[in-house]
Amino acid sequence: MEQEIKRNTPRDVFLHLLAVVTLYWSAISFVALLWQFINYFFPDVLNTYNGYFAFTGPIRFAVASLFIVFPVFIFVSWYLNKIYARESVVRESKIRKWLIYFTLFVASLVIIGDLITVINMLLGGETTVRFFLKAFSVLLVAALVFWYYLDDVRRESPTKLAKPFAFASGALVLIAVVGSFFIVGSPATARLMQFDQQKVSNLQEIQSQIVNYWQRKEVLPNSLTDLNDPISNFKVPVDPQTNQPYEYTIKDLASLSFELCANFNKEGSDQYGQAKPMSIPVTGFTADNWSHPAGDYCFERTIDKQLYPPLNKTK
Repeated sequence: MEQEIKRNTPRDVFLHLLAVVTLYWSAISFVALLWQFINYFFPDVLNTYNGYFAFTGPIRFAVASLFIVFPVFIFVSWYLNKIYARESVVRESKIRKWLIYFTLFVASLVIIGDLITVINMLLGGETTVRFFLKAFSVLLVAALVFWYYLDDVRRESPTKLAKPFAFASGALVLIAVVGSFFIVGSPATARLMQFDQQKVSNLQEIQSQIVNYWQRKEVLPNSLTDLNDPISNFKVPVDPQTNQPYEYTIKDLASLSFELCANFNKEGSDQYGQAKPMSIPVTGFTADNWSHPAGDYCFERTIDKQLYPPLNKTK
């Protein structure tokens, strides 16, 4: 009777549920991290947003999850094995059996779904390395989980593979986490890149206001303060890092050429920095030319009068 009570104590339910949930969370985070590695090293030419900030969000969340959740999973698994050694009856508890078989069920569905997807995509002509690597990463993780727990549930005593499996999985997670820093950089680097992204966003907004100013008044503003409008509540943004105004220079009044300048912390390009911004059709301006080197850099723009005629001439 005492053993039956031990089999279903709240402690056992809590620990086994925690182990399974952290297992799922760790596996999903690890696969998500692998997918971002694949996206980075094998970019999709059809994806118009392959820059630095396309990867940082998903990578940061996956790394944060692995930092917290995976050690919890390892600790809970270790603690459960210690309990099994003292109270062998706990290993036969119904909650443990149900959760393990549910895990096997989920892993089986993932493997079957993954294989169906691969065959379906192959029949549809999908033969990219990127697709096969993503499919293989899902298959590998699901197969490892399935194999380990199928072997464990068949045994009457804890498997001796527990420690090697923990060390191997821990090493893989550690390699993936360390590798992520080579893509997103350190937290300090990420902060600097966020400053640069905001600077580009501010310059885009200022450029739009300059074009609008020209259309309404048929002249370029003498300074950026001319763009301030208390009625529309527009105030020219300043550099978020230094709190200083951006540099604006008129190059040629007749051709409507001007420059917008800022100081950048890092190189900003499709590979390293800026998302491809929404473009304003200005002569010499495309969605790609907000790329910049580190340091002081000026973007030269020329308004096309045919594309942006004065508003009073369009009525």
